[in-house]
Amino acid sequence: MANDIPVIDYEGSQYRADFWVDQGRDYEDAAERLAITQLLPANGGRIAEIGAGFGRLANLYQGYEQIVLFDYSRTLLQDAAREWGHDPRFVFVAGNIYTLPLASGTLDTLVMIRVMHHLADVPAALQQLRRLMHRYSVGVVEYANKRNLKALARWSLRRQEWSPLDREPVEFVKLNFDFHPDWMAEQFKQAGLVTRQRLAVSHFRLPALKRRIGAERLAAIDRWLFAPGGTYPLAPSVFLKVGVDEASARSGASTASDDVAGILRCSRCGAEPLQRVGDDRVACGACNAIFARHLGVWDMKEIVD
Repeated sequence: MANDIPVIDYEGSQYRADFWVDQGRDYEDAAERLAITQLLPANGGRIAEIGAGFGRLANLYQGYEQIVLFDYSRTLLQDAAREWGHDPRFVFVAGNIYTLPLASGTLDTLVMIRVMHHLADVPAALQQLRRLMHRYSVGVVEYANKRNLKALARWSLRRQEWSPLDREPVEFVKLNFDFHPDWMAEQFKQAGLVTRQRLAVSHFRLPALKRRIGAERLAAIDRWLFAPGGTYPLAPSVFLKVGVDEASARSGASTASDDVAGILRCSRCGAEPLQRVGDDRVACGACNAIFARHLGVWDMKEIVD
């Protein structure tokens, strides 16, 4: 069952402070922003970021009519809501990616960055992403590449046991996976997602280089390698621009909804859409489950009385 698949949980963590703020990752942040901007349509109806956390990338979505930030962690989303909740275009939704509580075919654009490497069941997650998209949707999805230069060097020097050339995923720390590009290509194909463009990103994750050259300049150099590197990725991150297999695609484009119930799906039984039963509650007409909004976040992980 989907709820039995293990999920990494950043609830109550200081992820923003511990991983991003003054942690020497300005280059990675800048490079990822350049890659997303290169692949992402500048504007549209509804966009959702899956695994949005505290909203690090939210300012990239200003051209959209409605912006959904989704994450497993309520507390990270509450941080995002404090920063972006003043903008009525933003909707904050907490839930499990394997029972993703957004209605089918409701997204014009989907972004998922720094999430895939935590997924124990990639095919199940990709099926959920595919369900959210329609014929004209664009997805920008990143994954961690096991066949990167550092891993190849360590393997050749016998400093790591696993081979970067082996197609199967490697779990190097619990719920932290690296993936071979060929294996990932097959997973996207089986999920009905067609790769339109592939970029290799973040080639220069070396502390000495980052100290000497600076984040913005190093990211600008990296950008020149995005497309050529994508033909045979050796960088630690791979970014994909994907669409749906048109033979089975839903038709239409999305429009912003004033009623959030119209874009939500029941995380217990999968019925959609939900019905508004108050300013801060929505209900499922099929199983009668009720979900509530707390501190700006729609909590689809817990059913309320």
